[in-house]
Formats: sequence, structure tokens, C-alpha cells
Amino acid sequence: MASTACTPPVPAPDDAVGLRERARGALLGLAVGDALGAPAENLKPSEIRARWGRITGYVADIPSGTDDTEYAIFSGLLLARHGSALTPGHVEAAWHEWIADLAEGPFRGAGFSERGTLENLRRGLAAPISAQHRHAWSDGLAMRAAPFGVFAAGRPAEAARLVAIDGSVSHEGEGIYGGQAVAAGVAAAMTGAPVPVVIASALAVIPEDSWTARSLRRAVAVAHRGERAVRSAVVIGGYPWTDLAPEAVALAFGAYAAADGDFVEAILTSVNMGRDADTTAALAGALSGAAHGISAIPPAWASAIGPARGRCLPSMAGHHVLDVAELLVPEEGGKWGMRVVLPGVVPEGTRAEVVRAQVPVKVPDGVPAEVPGTVSAKVPDAVREAVPGEVPGAVGKGVPGTPAEPAASLPPAPEPGDPPAPFPTGPEPDDQPPPFPPGSQPAKSDGVAGKRGSSGRSPLVGAGNSGHPDGEGQS
Repeated sequence: MASTACTPPVPAPDDAVGLRERARGALLGLAVGDALGAPAENLKPSEIRARWGRITGYVADIPSGTDDTEYAIFSGLLLARHGSALTPGHVEAAWHEWIADLAEGPFRGAGFSERGTLENLRRGLAAPISAQHRHAWSDGLAMRAAPFGVFAAGRPAEAARLVAIDGSVSHEGEGIYGGQAVAAGVAAAMTGAPVPVVIASALAVIPEDSWTARSLRRAVAVAHRGERAVRSAVVIGGYPWTDLAPEAVALAFGAYAAADGDFVEAILTSVNMGRDADTTAALAGALSGAAHGISAIPPAWASAIGPARGRCLPSMAGHHVLDVAELLVPEEGGKWGMRVVLPGVVPEGTRAEVVRAQVPVKVPDGVPAEVPGTVSAKVPDAVREAVPGEVPGAVGKGVPGTPAEPAASLPPAPEPGDPPAPFPTGPEPDDQPPPFPPGSQPAKSDGVAGKRGSSGRSPLVGAGNSGHPDGEGQS
């Protein structure tokens, strides 16, 4: 059961203008954290220090996001299409339409949980069976959870409900709880709630005896002692994969608490702890960005974030996180997203010129300026839809003039699941590579450093699974 501890009330959301600034801060903060953390992914603090000293800004020549940003855009577009009427069927259909039935980019669908899900979907398995693979506890749902908090600003329980529906296709147990904690935390932060309320809101929506809740509580309890204490309290010593949801989510909340919510410090704390640094920094950036708005993001960091390149999900190419933020907050009149959103099509007027004035957007080399998402694009008449419907935030779903689908009886979040193995917590040895668990082997490199897709095999259900990547893009 979820925590029954006394949770401070979440303040009511700000007016629409305030919500818009926080939405931009949350999603741009996620993308900034992702890009800052990508080079440090899978590294130990000692390796980070040996290469760069302490990371205080971008260390890549051309900073860019990974699968974390592209999957967050994916979930944001899905929410803009269906709103509170979202069902597992909608999520499954979107996975097929935008990912599984298309050719994948160099990241080949991203991390273990995504690979397992895609292979199950392609074999004809439907949710929740599609989520039954050996990495259902990964942080792949947590990394795409922030849009749910933006959409359900001030309503942590609703954010947790919706993200569990999204996760039912790809995750179970602790993987779901990690996503729920992040979504609820962002929903609270969207009201400007202080750090303790944000943390309490995250803990209130997940089972108090879950691995995720225990790790999160340990992280924030020692946060006042700094990043080394947070890392030692949470990291699973000797375990080779860094994408454990209980670990990544706890590190992100620990960094957020250690920085007392400050955007820059929260992200840099996450990055310099290593492990799944792109994901933990993305989560910390979403929490801090939601709390303080887009003005908290240093202009030099914000200007490096352009439209998604589609290296993991080609269907997301050209979409910018700021466009998604605009779709997830109430427009004048209190309605969400007046038109259906499809990859490659950005609703007319979505990108207001004021956004460009506030946060200059740098178009990456190789991405033409006219790519949809860099400027406002006209939506074909065939995809404009009415938004009558009785569900707040719902958008019509297929034929011009079709009313929004009414709310269905949605399934509850999955029951608590046990962690994959009872690994002890404690500091990870800093001078020896972690051993592989019995029966698994290191992934074979495909010869392309920093790219998704290796020729090794991962311990996933089903045949033909890709091996664990050692470079950017890990979820």
C-alpha cells in the first residue's frame, strides 16, 4: 500500500502563465540534465575526476540529449493526444505507431527495458504481458515521467495514476514505482512547493515498504552531508547495470534535496555522482525546473538544447521539449492541446515567439532549420480535431470532429513487486570494475563508441535481444 504518513498539502497551482513557465522549466530542465549527464554515464566519481575534474558545465563539443529526452517527448505527445482519458490501449498503439513498427535509430530503441518491450510487442504480446521481461524494474519509465507531473500540476495522485498507465506496457513493480515517484514529485513542484513537500508527495504515491521508497528515504536522510553520502546510501555495490529505478530515482531526489532545490546544484550533483548520470540529472532537472521555472536554467545551458535529433526514436525528430511543454498546460479557456499531435507535426501557434526571446534555441549541425518543431508549423486540416469531451485535458483521437473518448475504468497500479535480487547497499568499489552477475556476460562492443546497439545478448525474455550498451542513451 502507499505511504500513510502525514503528507503536507500541495499548494494550488499558479495561474496559467505561471504554470507555463514551470512547464517549460521542467521539460527543458530534463533535457539540459540529460545532455549534461550523458558523457558521465556509467562512470565512477573517480573516473569523472580523472577526465574532467569536477564537471561544472557541458563537456561535450556538441551537447545533446539521449533516449531520456526523446522518450519524454514521446510520452508528452501521447498525453497531449489523450489527456486524462489515457488507457493502456492508447499507450500500446503509440508504441507500435511511433516506435515498434518503424525502423529505429542508432540507439536501437534505447535500454534493456525498452528493447524487451519492443521485442515483446513485435511478437504480438499486448500489455501488461509486453512488460514481462527481466528489466521491468529499470528507470526507463522514470525518465519519461516528468510530462505527467506537468500535465497534472498540483495533483500528484493523478500524475501517478497516469504514469502507471503509460508504464503498464513496459514496466512492472519497482519500475512503475520509480515513474510514479517522479511524476508525483514534478506535479507538486509545479505549484512551487518546497523541497520537503515535493519529496513527501513522491513517497505518498508508492508503497512505503517498496525498494524505491526505502532508497529514496535513505537518500534524502543523508542529503545534508553531500553527494558522496547520497551515493553511498543508495548505490548497489557490485551490481553492474546502472539503470535500476530504485537507485536512479533515489539519487535524483537525493541530489535535489542536497541542493535544496537549486537547479544548477541539483544537476551538477547528479552528474558528478556518475552511474546513470544522464537519467539522474534529467530527473533532478525536471524537479528543480518545475519548482523554479525556466528562468532558473542558465542561458548557456538552455541555448544548447535544440529539437530532438531522433537518434533513438526517429519519429521524435524535430520536436522540441518546449513545444511539448506548451501542449501540456492550459491554454486560454482552460483546455489542453486544441489539436491532435503527431510526430512530425507541431500545432500552429505552439511555438510562440516569446519562447524564442526567452530561451534562444540552437539548431544542431545537420538539422535543417525548417524541421517541424523549430518553428510553428501549419497543421493539415485532416488532423485538426474538436475537443468537446467530458474529460478535462482529453483530445479527440482520430477523425476530424470526433469527440474525446470518455473516461474508462482504469486499472490500478500494479501490486508491489520484489527487487530482482537482494543486493546489499553500500559504496561501490571505486578501483575495481563491478563483476557481472552469475550467468551473464559483458556486452560485446559494436565498435561505435557512445552509440546504442551492441552485438551481445542481454538477459531479457525472448530471442534476439541486444546486449547492454556502454555508451550514451542508456535508460
